[in-house]
Amino acid sequence: MSEKRTGILGGFKAFLMRGNVIDLAVAVVIGAAFTNIVNSVVKGVINPIVGAFGTTDLDRYAACLKGPCAKNAAGEVTKGVFIQWGAVVSASLTFLITAAVVYFLMLLPMKRWQERQAARRPAESEPAQPTEIELLAQIRDTLLEQRRGPGTDSVPAQR
Repeated sequence: MSEKRTGILGGFKAFLMRGNVIDLAVAVVIGAAFTNIVNSVVKGVINPIVGAFGTTDLDRYAACLKGPCAKNAAGEVTKGVFIQWGAVVSASLTFLITAAVVYFLMLLPMKRWQERQAARRPAESEPAQPTEIELLAQIRDTLLEQRRGPGTDSVPAQR
């Protein structure tokens, strides 16, 4: 029983120690911290700019779909059906800012760095392809072998 347990624990340890699992854990932690930064930018910069045209809290933008609409002091809908389109705009802005920052500050520089590293490395040489003359010689040898029949070990004369 201890062998099976060691095998299972050993397999679990190998799974955890694989590079991609650790990379994923680091990415999740960094992503959570990065989300706080993006949310702060949206709330502290984007929402006030949008607020110059209305309210600074985009979540307050709503439309009454089925009226008459009413909310109580806590902001809960008591009558009618509200469409909270401001929350959708706010979430969309957060997504676009996050995507832009990830692309321009993380992916694009990493791609350029990888291209520079690849250019520095010597190109891996592929095995040389046979020349046209070598291919023709192979075809000639095959045809001669077929004419003589199988089992003859004679080698064609070289010119």
